[in-house]
Amino acid sequence: MKISYGWLNDWVRIPWTPAELGSRLTMAGFEVEGTSAAAPAFTDVVVAEIVSADPHPQADKLRVCKVSRGGGGDPLTIVCGASNARAGLKSALALVGAKLPGKLTIKAAKLRGVESSGMLCSGKELGLSENAEGILEFPADAPVGTPVREYLDLDDMVLEVNVTPNRGDAMSVLGIAREVAALAGTKVVAPATVAFKAVATDRFPVRLETPAACPRFAGCVVRGVDNRAPSPVWLCERLRRAGLRSISPVVDITNYVMLEIGQPLHAYDLAKLKGGITVRHAQANEPLSLLDGKDYKADPDMVVIADAGGLVGLGGIMGGAGTSVSPETRDIFLEAAYFPAEAIAGRGRRLGLMTDAAQRFERGVDPTQQGSAIERAVGYLTAFAGGAPGPLDIHESADHLPRRPTVALRGSQLTRLLGAEFPGARVVAALEGLGMRVSERASGWAVVPPPHRFDIAIEADL
Repeated sequence: MKISYGWLNDWVRIPWTPAELGSRLTMAGFEVEGTSAAAPAFTDVVVAEIVSADPHPQADKLRVCKVSRGGGGDPLTIVCGASNARAGLKSALALVGAKLPGKLTIKAAKLRGVESSGMLCSGKELGLSENAEGILEFPADAPVGTPVREYLDLDDMVLEVNVTPNRGDAMSVLGIAREVAALAGTKVVAPATVAFKAVATDRFPVRLETPAACPRFAGCVVRGVDNRAPSPVWLCERLRRAGLRSISPVVDITNYVMLEIGQPLHAYDLAKLKGGITVRHAQANEPLSLLDGKDYKADPDMVVIADAGGLVGLGGIMGGAGTSVSPETRDIFLEAAYFPAEAIAGRGRRLGLMTDAAQRFERGVDPTQQGSAIERAVGYLTAFAGGAPGPLDIHESADHLPRRPTVALRGSQLTRLLGAEFPGARVVAALEGLGMRVSERASGWAVVPPPHRFDIAIEADL
């Protein structure tokens, strides 16, 4: 799992350098395989604004742009072949003398008879993406003249963390932040988002036919989304550092929230859903087409999502192709469900599928955060792509939701297994620092793990 030091620092104040953080996490049970820079080295690239973009007199595919780099100087003349170069756009300008990845040095040049004093850059030219079709697009409030490295926090470091299979709770920024807070003796503070507020009354019917395999299902209808809007550059950058590419606001936000708090989400194009949704087990060899463009046959022990027209997803693994969102999608139904590990484990591999969602559900997802995940996603969505959300609906079967057992911890066993004695206050502080409820007993302590810690079941685990 790749995790950005800067993103992690938004959730918990880190008192150590990236290198020391890596060492401490490794000693705490999370092997940090290495750290790498968020972007390759480059110099003299600044945020700039295109003042005008006129056709090149000698080349149909080129534009002659006047570009302001701030500081009160005259606009520079830049010849650019990008189709998205236009007046008012803020982008990345490599000045004359700039050194870019690939040992490229920017020089003044004459292109088809017009002097060009620099280069407007694509993400590929700065080593930020594989997309070379257009120049970078920054939001309107991007500060002209600011170095791009500073603006995008490109001196951030990315940690490659190997999370063991029993620690599904750590497969997110929040999960690692909890560990850092416990190590540093601080608190996790979730970054604020736009507050969730239902402004419409639309609901979408959901029925849990097999509650043991899906005891909680949170959903929300959002109408009027602009899925062609660009995702914010900071969000795209964080996805890139985690190893994901930007696709569209709806998909980007579901991925972002999953990486942020560990809860997989799925968005359906509401116009493509027929009737209500039913969460059930598949019939033998029931056909379904998934987002990877392939057709599959489901087995009876697989959890599926169905509407009146048939299967629209493989629960906890991948959504269906027939209800997928597209740039034209305006209305969505957003899902955040809880699938117990035993209902998902092995099903995806049986079909040759190993998705980010399946990895998390197989290892254990917090069964209490589905509603908050929807609220967080809707907050981002309405801020970036508009839309009118309906109320948050949570369908659940309380009898089938997991409950963390109380685990007894004896002082004598603690000393015997660890080979050292620890003061009672240190034991309590260590366990409470990891979110556990601790009460004293004559022989030691009674401990209730938090809902996200599926790895705590017996005394030796403590």
